[in-house]
This record gives sequence, structure tokens and C-alpha cells, in this order.
Amino acid sequence: MGIQENGNEDEKKYKRMDSDVAEEEDVSHCDHHQQDRTNTTKKFVLACAIFASLNSVLLGYDVGVMSGAILFIQEDLKISEVQEEVLVGILSIISLLGSLAGGKTSDAIGRKWTMAFAAIVFQTGAGIMALAPSFAVLMMGRLLAGIGIGFGVMIAPVYIAEISPAVARGSLTSFPEIFINLGILLGYISNYAFSGLPVHINWRIMLAVGILPSVFIGFALFIIPESPRWLVMRDRIDEARSVLLKTNESEREAEERLAEIQVAGSSEKYEERAVWRELLNPSPGVRQMLITGCGIQCFQQITGIDATVYYSPTIFKDAGIKSNAELLAATVAVGFTKTIFILVAIFLVDRVGRKPLLYVSTIGMTTCLFSLGLTLSLLGDDPVGIKLAILSVCGNVAFFSVGIGPVCWVLSSEIFPLRLRAQASALGAVGSRVSSGLIAMSFLSVSRAITVGGTFFVFAAISALSVAFVSKCVPETKGKSLEQIEMLFLNERQWQEGELELGDVEHLVQKQ
Repeated sequence: MGIQENGNEDEKKYKRMDSDVAEEEDVSHCDHHQQDRTNTTKKFVLACAIFASLNSVLLGYDVGVMSGAILFIQEDLKISEVQEEVLVGILSIISLLGSLAGGKTSDAIGRKWTMAFAAIVFQTGAGIMALAPSFAVLMMGRLLAGIGIGFGVMIAPVYIAEISPAVARGSLTSFPEIFINLGILLGYISNYAFSGLPVHINWRIMLAVGILPSVFIGFALFIIPESPRWLVMRDRIDEARSVLLKTNESEREAEERLAEIQVAGSSEKYEERAVWRELLNPSPGVRQMLITGCGIQCFQQITGIDATVYYSPTIFKDAGIKSNAELLAATVAVGFTKTIFILVAIFLVDRVGRKPLLYVSTIGMTTCLFSLGLTLSLLGDDPVGIKLAILSVCGNVAFFSVGIGPVCWVLSSEIFPLRLRAQASALGAVGSRVSSGLIAMSFLSVSRAITVGGTFFVFAAISALSVAFVSKCVPETKGKSLEQIEMLFLNERQWQEGELELGDVEHLVQKQ
């Protein structure tokens, strides 16, 4: 009898052990499955961000390549200095048409197909520029390319912000700025590579190579999905859920995001007139969003980054470098610096936060711009002056790329509510493009009036103002969902007192 009882106890013990082993295996299998899903989700979102950013390569390439191509266009087509300024700067001015139209277009046909349309328009313009027999035809191509770029720079950050999980949104929304920098570097390399060809051929090849990135955008359309937030706006809930299941790590998380978007969008199905009416006559919360979004976009440009990039050969010539080959080689160094430091920003923006990077960036730029003005004013044609000028320009683009360059696009794409996001982002992009165009179209004339060094003293003063703007008008948005950021701005009392903690915002959302 005792032996039988012992046998039964042993049998029960072994069954329990088998049950425990099975449970451990189930848990291990679930963990492994969850890890696989997490990795797949990260890869998918990363691929979407990369493909959505390809339009930004077009803008960067145009900025970089034109800085060198203009030397040969001037020689081949015999254009004047004023025509040179107009040719360089008009792209930024005309791109505002694309940015303004981009908001309405992306709400009508979707974020994805707006990116496709931008690539087609740019391709057409680049082709006309490469074959242009005269300044007038060159300008026609330039206008088309500008409209395409306007669409592209407005829609890419919006799309990425709407498809990215909150924890990685800062890094991923910085991708367009990375690709702009990559495009600038490729433009500089193209200048250097083709500068040895005959003068009536080299600049045409430089401009034609810019068509290649837009070809890849065609392939991207078969991979990237539509924005889930746009799908909710169009009452395509099942499609939105399908996209969110691919971009979030669990089904529960995807359903929570979908519920948030539906709540945020339920009262936001505004007609176009209502959207613009709210933007033109904003509430205090929306006004603060517009000040922050449009202000940071303008400061990004009026501190002179496009003048530094477009006219870097002119700056280095003023410092004492003589030959075209040496000028273009120095610009390649600037391009490499800009690209390397934008990669640094990607790793820091979701770890350190937006605001600390903006402080480092604006203070560093102010120092480098002042140093460049001092160098060009006191040490022109001096070997030491040449080295200091190159160092100051590289330092300026490095500080730009580590902060205000990418963070500007991150902020302007995440601070606006869904109903206003496309149009408000378009307004911000317009401010950026107009500022860029005015700087590019006036740099040579202003430099002639107050010297190149004097011009950079002006940029240094503006950059110092941007430090104060960041301190007063920019909140920290790291780690918050788009809906929580909206509540941060709409609670005016908390905005006045200081930044909200994440828990405070969640409490506000629950109260609403």
C-alpha cells in the first residue's frame, strides 16, 4: 500500500515537472515570437522611412550640385551675377508653391501618392535643365524642379511622423534631413568628378545625375503603405488597422494607437475652409504651435546655412583659394562633415531629446559664424586664414546637422493636431523655403555691399537670436505620442508655467 502511494506521488511529481517544462517552453516560444515580431516591425518602419526620404535626396543634390555647376553655367551661358543669384535662389522661392499645394494634395490623394507626384515633377524639371540651350529654358526647368521639391520636403516628415511609433519618431523623422545631407554630398562629389569635362557638357551631366534618385521612388511605391492617420481621416479603418499592425510591436499596441487616432480624428474632419480659417484665426494653443513650428523653420534658414552650402566656393575664394579644383575639393570636405554629423543627430534625438540638441546646435553655429566673419575680415589670402575659414564652415555645418537641421523637421511634423497637420506643415515648409530663397538670392549682393565677412557677422547675430527662441518657444516632445503633444500645446496654463511631464499629459488625455 505504501509502495503504491509512493508510486502515485512520483507520478504526480513527474507530471508537474512535465507541466512546468511545457509552460517554460511556451513562454520561451512566446518571447521568441515577440522578438521576431519586434525585429520585423523595426525593419518595416525603417524601410518606410528610408523610401519616404528619397525625395529629400533630390533637394540636397540640387543644393550641392548647383554650388559647383554655377561656375560652369556662368562660363558657358555667359550669365550675369544677378542671373546667377536668381537661378540659385529661385528654386527655394518657387518650391513654396509645391509646399502650399502639398498640404491639400496629400489630404486629397494621400501622403504616399503625393510623394510619387513630387518625384515626377522634379524629374521633368531636371531633364529640362540638363538639356537647356539658354538661360530662359534653364529657368523653366528650375521652376518645375522647385515645385517638385516643395511637395517632397513638405510631405516626407509628415508621412514618417504619422507612421512611426512614438519611441523612434524623432530618429525616423530626422531621415529627410539625413538624405538632404547625403544629396548635398553627392552633389559636391558630382561637381568634383565631372569638372574636368568640357565646359558645355560638364554642368549638364551634373544636373542630369539628379534624376536617378527619383527612379528609386517608383520602386518604393510598391513597398511603403499609406499613412494610417490619413486612412482614418478617410474612414478606411480596416486598412489603417492593417498598417498599424505592421508598424507596432503588438496587436494590443496597434489597437490602442488606432483608438487614439480615431478619438483625435473624430472631431477633425474639417472642410478645407475650416482648416485655413483655424490657421488664420488660431486659438492660443494653435497659435503657439504655429509660432514654434514656423519659427524654427525660418530660423533654420535665416542663419545662413543655404548661403554657406550654395556659395561655399565663393566663401573659400574670398578666403584665398584660387583654382576651381581646390574650391570644389574644399566643398567636398564640407559635404562629408555635414553628412557625418547628421548621423550623430539620429542617435541622439530620441535619447537626449529635441531641446538639448537645439541648444548645442544654435550656440555652436553662433560661435562658428562669428569666427568665419572674423577670419574673412582679418585674414583674407593668408594660409592660416584659409584653414580657419574651412574649419569655421565645417564647424557651422556640423553644429547645424547635429541639431536645428533635423530637429526642425521633427518638431514641425509632430506638434500639430491631425486636422491641421498637413496644412500647418506646409506653412512651415513655405517659411523655410522663402527664407532660404531670400538668403540665396541676396547673398552675393549683400556680400558686395558689406563684404563676405560682414555678411557672416549678420548671420551670427541672427543665430544668437535663435538661441533665445529655442529657450522661450520650444517645448520638449521626446517620448510623447502625437496626441499627447497636441494636449501639451492646448493646455495654455501648463504651457505658460513650463513643460508638462508625460504623466501629466496622459492625465489630460484621460480627462478629455
